Amino acid sequence: MAEVSAEARIDAPADKVWARLTDWPAYGEWNATHTSFPKGGPEVLEVGGTFEENMRLMGFPAEVTWTIDELQPGRVLAIRGKGPMAVNVATRYTLTPDGATTSLRIDGEFTGAAVSLMAGKLKDSATAALDESLRRLGSLMS
Repeated sequence: MAEVSAEARIDAPADKVWARLTDWPAYGEWNATHTSFPKGGPEVLEVGGTFEENMRLMGFPAEVTWTIDELQPGRVLAIRGKGPMAVNVATRYTLTPDGATTSLRIDGEFTGAAVSLMAGKLKDSATAALDESLRRLGSLMS
């Protein structure tokens, strides 16, 4: 298993950060691993909903089929997916409002047999991508 996380304070209220976070057509403007939603992003956000995403992980293309595990609009979006080589991926976005600013934490987890072979590189690559995504999102919000 490889676990990663990153957190940043964003100079925008939580509702604006949430709106940007779930703006599927603009998702690639800030998410460093995202390349496309082959069938479009989720039409409706609801627990149990599914969607497909094309990503780049460690420089390689990856297709992930996501399921929404937890949803607290404006606060939490947790998704779990199945990727290539039997790798399971989980991502959790947690927003904590603080007046006119918001703390956004992203937690990620990779499991599966292939992960043990590349856990160190995967963790480094995914952490760098999370940090870059938060930097991009913060700059779009200011």
